[in-house]
Amino acid sequence: MAAAEPAQMEAREADLRRRLAEAEETLRAIREGEVDALVVRGAESDEIFALGGQDSYRAFMEAMDIGAAALDAEGRLIYANSALCNLLGLNAAELQRQSIFDMLGETAARAVSALIDEADGHRRSRQIALPCAGGHCHVEVTAAPLSLGFGHGCALTFTDVTERIEAAAAHESDRIGRAIMASSNEAVVVCNQDGHITHANNGVRPFHDGSTIGKPFDVAFPLDFALSSGLMAGSDLIGVALAGTAVRGVDATLTKDGRTRDVLLSAAPLRQTGDTIFGCIVTIADVTERRATEKRQALMVGELTHRVKNTLTLVMSIAYRTVAGAKDLADFRTAFGRRLEALAATHTLLAEGTWDGLTLDELINAELAPYVTVGSERVRIEGVDVRVVPDTAVALGLIFHELVTNAVKYGALSTETGRISIRASPKDGLIEIVWQEDGGPRVVVPEKMGFGQTLIARGLGQHGQQSTQVDFRPEGLVCRMYVTAETAA
Repeated sequence: MAAAEPAQMEAREADLRRRLAEAEETLRAIREGEVDALVVRGAESDEIFALGGQDSYRAFMEAMDIGAAALDAEGRLIYANSALCNLLGLNAAELQRQSIFDMLGETAARAVSALIDEADGHRRSRQIALPCAGGHCHVEVTAAPLSLGFGHGCALTFTDVTERIEAAAAHESDRIGRAIMASSNEAVVVCNQDGHITHANNGVRPFHDGSTIGKPFDVAFPLDFALSSGLMAGSDLIGVALAGTAVRGVDATLTKDGRTRDVLLSAAPLRQTGDTIFGCIVTIADVTERRATEKRQALMVGELTHRVKNTLTLVMSIAYRTVAGAKDLADFRTAFGRRLEALAATHTLLAEGTWDGLTLDELINAELAPYVTVGSERVRIEGVDVRVVPDTAVALGLIFHELVTNAVKYGALSTETGRISIRASPKDGLIEIVWQEDGGPRVVVPEKMGFGQTLIARGLGQHGQQSTQVDFRPEGLVCRMYVTAETAA
């Protein structure tokens, strides 16, 4: 609505009030004999009424374009002009047969009755809603005392102000609508029946440079509906809304300056009085971050499912192998429990780092901590800040657990003089991790390969080109582990 319209409405309202006051003053002058004749201007010609005749006053009342009625002191209808009959959708005979208050409806009748009581000696006005021909209308009712030849009564005038009220309501609705659009965080666009943009808020700026006003919706927002296989366009969305059907939550992408955004669209028809559709409103929400989060969550759920399956398989394998090498149930319980603890410790470290991999240093310290103080002279660690991916971290965690367990039971950590050296360095495109023990008991090659030795030897064999080599040197065990560069995080 243009900025000048409020001023125009105020001027129109003032004109209506002036005309009403003039009409009432004219009626008063006629009643009191101050006027001999009147000139009533018509659409094509003026009509002159001489007020000396018997029907002159009635003829003048019929020429008025506002509804008028005269009531006696008991509220009985004495006279109603044609304008009032037309306003109420009744003829004069129907009004004469029934009380005017019955014709007004309960709510309006109470308001008019109260207005008449207030007008005892004074003129009073009030706006009310009436059941008029074709629906409800808004009228300004004015009541004023009326001197009759046989007593006193009341003069009522009914001025139809429906157009002014509806215009004011439309202006207020438009103002509120513009305020809502301006305050919305989402892009809001209004299109006319031709699909051209008539209004847009500042939320469209991330999707379009410059003004969108006057442009076809498809031109301003070149949307790609991936799920429609190219069969749907933005104009189709507008067409559905203009046909009267609201559309909610349609996924699409929109590319601007080389950047593609995920957007969520909704569209709904805009209706005028009488249910006539004059346009539609479209909202465009940027859901790029939300969709990225959903994809990450889906990926994490899939990864978690994969890891759970792998972990259960690994636990079953550890249980089977541990049973095969256990002396008795107590031995199985101890060995199996410690291996599960090692597996759990690695999983805990991975979870704390959101499964982004672990460094060799973190894995080694987690296994050595129960037996050797970090920084002890008995353990020398070099180059172990290498980060490995989760699958390799789980395998290495179990291998380090077996190496530490063997060192505590039979190797370098079983004596006070034993030492362990752990170093990692690049070699031939691989990362070589060397575990070397010295100063412990003399090493003897085991006659039988237990599960611990099997796990050490084969633990990395399931992960690409990775491998493990174990050398039972008399002066101390040496284990070389080779991790492919692809597994380094």
